[in-house]
This record gives sequence, C-alpha cells and structure tokens, in this order.
Amino acid sequence: MINVIFRNASYDYGALKTVVSDIIDGLGGDFIQKGVRVLIKPNLLLPAGPDKAILTHPMIVKAVAEYVLDKGGHVQISDSPAVGSFSKVLEEGTYEKVFEGIDVVFKEFKESVKVDIGDPFGRIDIAKDAMEADLVINIAKLKTHAQMLLTLGVKNLFGCIIGFNKPEWHFRAGVDREVFAKLLVQIYEAVKPSLTILDGILAMEGDGPGKSGTPRHTGVIAGSRNALALDLAVCSMLGIECTMLPTNRAAQRLGLIDQEIYISGDFQIINDFRFPELGDLTFGPRFLHGFTRKYLSQRPIVNKSICRLCGECRDYCPASAITLKKKKIIFDYDSCIRCYCCIEVCLHGALRANEARLGKMFRWIMDR
Repeated sequence: MINVIFRNASYDYGALKTVVSDIIDGLGGDFIQKGVRVLIKPNLLLPAGPDKAILTHPMIVKAVAEYVLDKGGHVQISDSPAVGSFSKVLEEGTYEKVFEGIDVVFKEFKESVKVDIGDPFGRIDIAKDAMEADLVINIAKLKTHAQMLLTLGVKNLFGCIIGFNKPEWHFRAGVDREVFAKLLVQIYEAVKPSLTILDGILAMEGDGPGKSGTPRHTGVIAGSRNALALDLAVCSMLGIECTMLPTNRAAQRLGLIDQEIYISGDFQIINDFRFPELGDLTFGPRFLHGFTRKYLSQRPIVNKSICRLCGECRDYCPASAITLKKKKIIFDYDSCIRCYCCIEVCLHGALRANEARLGKMFRWIMDR
C-alpha cells in the first residue's frame, strides 16, 4: 500500500515547518540518514516572485532542507531553468533571502550522464547530480499545463533534462502527447526520487504553467514516497478522472500503478479548479493531418497588446516554428508541434493555447 498524505497549510514558516516535518515523519522519515547527500529538485522554471505561483515556494523548500539538515544530511538544491539564469531565478524567487545563513548548496544542473530509461528512448542525457545523489527529494508545484493538463510530481522531474535538451525532446516526441508522457514517466523511474512533496498552497489554474496562468489559493500540501500515487491522488482531489492526466495513462500502460493507494490527512475535493482546454493535436484520416494541424487544431496564439517581442519564445521553440517579422510574432503552424513551450517560457504571459475558429465550427458540426 502506498501512502499519500494531504495537509492544509499556509506559508507561515513556523506552522509550515511543523506540517512538513509531520508529513515526512508520516512517510517514514528514517530513510534520511546522517551523512546522506540529498538533492532537492524544486520547480525553478523561470524568474518569478512567489506570488506568481510559478515556482515551488521557497518556504516549503526551506522546511524540507532543514528537516534533512536536522537529520545530519547534506543538501544541494538544483534545477535547470527554461528561461533566465539560475541566479536570477533564485533572486526573484526570494530563495537567496529565505536561505540566508542556512548550510545548503545551490547548484544549477550543468553536466549530464547517459542513462538507459528503456524502450523506445534508450540512453538519454539526465543531470549527473540527480543520478549521483544518495537521495532525491522532488518538490513540485501544483500547476496547470497547456500540453500535459497538469504539472505535478512526475512532470517536475523533466527539469533533470538540462537546458535546450528539453525542447529537443519535445521535438522528438512531436505532436504525440502519449509519447511525451511515456518519456516523462520513464525519466521519473530513472531518477526515482525517495520523496515527493507537492506545493499546492498557492497553486496555478488556467493557462499554466508560466505567466499566462492564474494563481489560486488552495491551501494544500501533499507528500508521498511515490510520485505516481501522489499524481493520481491529486487528480482525485481536483475532481477529475485520473486517466485525464497523460502521465497517469502512460504509467498504467507501463504497469507501474499496481498497488493500493491510501490517502490520509486533510483531503478535500476541489470541484471548480480551472484547467486548460486540451484540444486534439491531429484528428481525422492520416492524409488530412497536415490540413487539420494547420487549420483546425488547437494552437498557440499571441496577445499583441501584451507581447514585448523579446524573442524568448522564438529562441526556445524546438520546431523553429516562430519568427519575428515587422514587429510581430509569426507562427508556422505547419511546423508547430503544439508542445506549448512558447507559452511556458513567455515572460510576459502574452501567449495561450486556442482552438482555431474553423476547428470549433468543424467540431460543432461533427457533434450534432
């Protein structure tokens, strides 16, 4: 039986530290031994303040780090941001201020090692520090995701893929969400964190996971020794079928969800959480897929009144489907693979996923 513990909490540090300690103790905190080298992997996507609900809140990371230090362990906190320098993310996320005087090491993922994660991907590059740590503690953020519906425990480990290797894997997976979801699950299985904590105290709904999303207070923190079980439990908390999350479907197909899950603590259903709309990336006969992708399927669009033409979306796009011409963003929807990396990395919240008007008309006709 796999235990998933939910607790109500705030970012008030005195109370939060007790809640975090109780969760880890409830999951068998004795797996953290004196002298153990622990790598903490939060979500450090891009430079943003804690009030934006984009990053794992530094107070939760601090509480976990101090728990490890109190046990006599050594702590390294690492990630590979999609946008901006690691130091800039730490500064804007207030990590530098929160961790002042605490004996931890902040280190950006820089080096990779080859790891065989199984078919069909084989040997891939994963952060060396994550693979060589004695223990990995995975601290995810509860956020929506334009491509994968939600970014929870399993998805957070994609940060162990360094730098521009991330968009490269998006490109290799193409428009197939199921392939990308399988990749995420197999990366999780390779890293195999000893503990996953989910920061949902200030969550993100709507068009996440970047600055297009909307912060929402849910007051929830959850933990489990198994991120797959935690992700399933969070789907239940949000009132959706577990199979709506592509990584859950992938894990089921791989036979990784085969134990009973026991949910304890402050578990309450949230029925009105706003999710992004996941449109079909291709539909209809195969010979029409090019047409449907260009004219009918969901796709990224830009709000010209917000866009500052910074070029981050163009530079990060794995399919090279974005250009800047005559002071505007141009999408090549023939090339676009609908990974929505552009939405994720936009520093100004100017991009969102939207179904083409012709596609909406087509679906309306087909549904009648």
